[in-house]
Amino acid sequence: MRLTNTLLPFLSVLAGLQSAQAGIIAYGICQTGCNVVAGACYAAAGFTFGTVVAAPATPAVILGCNAALGTCSAACATVALLAPTP
Repeated sequence: MRLTNTLLPFLSVLAGLQSAQAGIIAYGICQTGCNVVAGACYAAAGFTFGTVVAAPATPAVILGCNAALGTCSAACATVALLAPTP
């Protein structure tokens, strides 16, 4: 049996399927939006985003900003990254 006889039906089925690509660009835009909002949250609290070290003495408002960033990033991963983009 030749390899082409085996692969031809499989490739024909694959060619008939519609293709979709994950929304990598949408994911990047979404993550950028999350980081901009987190930067604004830090600025409103009087801090600079990316300079606060997580420690027991970290202000509660910064912990809230970090929690919001985590929630936003998770939403990006489930919505933008997995959404098919034709």
